[in-house]
Amino acid sequence: MSDPLPEELVGRVLGTDEATPLDFWVAIDPGHYLQLDDVVALERDLPGGERIRMFGVVSQVRARHEGARFDSDVFLIADGKLPAEVSEAAKVLATRFEPEVFVPPKPGSAVRKARDEERDQALFFDRMEKKLAIGLSRDGEPLYVNLEFLDGTRGAHVNISGVSGVATKTTYATFLLYSLFHSNVLQHAHASKAIIFNVKGEDLLFLDQENAKLEDAQRLRYRQLGLPAGAFAQVEFWAPPRRGDPNATPWISRRDTGVGSFFWSILDFCRQDLLPYLFADAEDDRAQYPIVIHNVMAQLRRCTDAGEGGVNIEGQTVRSFAALVDLISNRLTDEHERERWAGPAIGQGTVNAFLRRLFAAVRHVQDIIRGDVPNPEKHHIARGSQVTVVDIHNLNDRAQRFVVGSVLREAFDDKEKQGPEGHLFVVLDELNKYAPREGSSPIKEILLDIAERGRSLGIILIGAQQTASEVERRVVSNSAIRVVGRLDSAEAGREEYGWLPAAHRARATIVKPGTMILSQPELPVPLVLEFPFPAWATRPSEAAEHPLPAGVGTAADPLAGWMAEA
Repeated sequence: MSDPLPEELVGRVLGTDEATPLDFWVAIDPGHYLQLDDVVALERDLPGGERIRMFGVVSQVRARHEGARFDSDVFLIADGKLPAEVSEAAKVLATRFEPEVFVPPKPGSAVRKARDEERDQALFFDRMEKKLAIGLSRDGEPLYVNLEFLDGTRGAHVNISGVSGVATKTTYATFLLYSLFHSNVLQHAHASKAIIFNVKGEDLLFLDQENAKLEDAQRLRYRQLGLPAGAFAQVEFWAPPRRGDPNATPWISRRDTGVGSFFWSILDFCRQDLLPYLFADAEDDRAQYPIVIHNVMAQLRRCTDAGEGGVNIEGQTVRSFAALVDLISNRLTDEHERERWAGPAIGQGTVNAFLRRLFAAVRHVQDIIRGDVPNPEKHHIARGSQVTVVDIHNLNDRAQRFVVGSVLREAFDDKEKQGPEGHLFVVLDELNKYAPREGSSPIKEILLDIAERGRSLGIILIGAQQTASEVERRVVSNSAIRVVGRLDSAEAGREEYGWLPAAHRARATIVKPGTMILSQPELPVPLVLEFPFPAWATRPSEAAEHPLPAGVGTAADPLAGWMAEA
């Protein structure tokens, strides 16, 4: 390779700061500049004649006066009374050596910006057989992740952290799904599906509608990533029934069509062993009542069909969850039935602990576990479309846990029967609530199973949380792709973010919405990226095909200002 032409140079390796194979400083030529995240390239010739090509990413840039001794000298220099020169330098984190001879660059070595093929080499894009677009760099160039570390070939799962309302975690998760389903990179995309649990507001109930306010500049960003700018093609929406509604009308306010209501019939609840998911809060390992749960579950399994979702249990017809709880309570408090329903040698204190929790669940889940609506099969979450949105934001925490646990349990069982062809992507926010670091619960066990065994089955978890330090370690550590948006400064200092270099940790506390920092296994340095404004509607005013019903208000837009910032 010939020496770079002078106009290609942006600077030379500094000799006044140490240069190592891991990082080095570059003095920037006065006629050029380097900014954070720029990619650079340079060479070093070894004594034997072999040339080593080196690549890196700018992680810090500084400017100072050379010749000044005191802080106040800046005023004299600005007035022309004291001679001094402005010196700019950039710190570079090394990303790649070709061939892999890890020697430091020599002071004075010419440094240039890496472009085109060199940029692909610096960021290992040239080694990725399947490149998935994940966003754009600060200079508008596309960035990619190796799909093999997302689809289960060599790794799986994505974990996203950040401050609620600022880090745009769910928005980026949906963007990743959009890229997966619209980039023609994912194998068996036609057979792949996604489940999104909507835990905040109703913004995800418009994924099937194009964003009427998407500007041309944002459409261009999609084209730069090789993606169409539009809505998700195949989406179905499910919401819980309104409280006390005998017709089980969907509990939503911002969309009036295209949403089905979901609930589990009493028959499904008994036969599918869903009772444990009513006790899905993290439990003390010393608690004894889980023994009662499994014994009661065995008795419920023996029920017979009473039609329209109801059951017959030992001669008694049950069509409501409250009636089912009363039946269980009567059996457990009956001296003659207690041993059969609770199990041998189970004390009354353990039984009472079980009943307290069961009665506490009645008011929160009685509308989603019922046997009083004709054709209950129409209210089963079908998961027939490519994307299924399950809205749970109106539900109490206990009901949310029940829905998440029951849906994941059924999806996991179905995927085991189906086999590895096609993928199932699960998008779940507030992961710290469902898989907390301490304690155990049925939902946590499912999420651990997905994190540790889901890769082989084609189940991919895209999990998000405010604080990764509060999530089960095995769930986070099994995520090949890690992403952060805006982080709280105290959280950024925790060991769970050890994959972030010091400069990136500092940046994570100030990044704006729409900017993420992503780490992938092949690249030793995290990528700072920006992703386009959603091409799908995120509120009713953006969805022209589904205007608001009369009298329904709109919520504040959490992404307001993106267009201006982009």
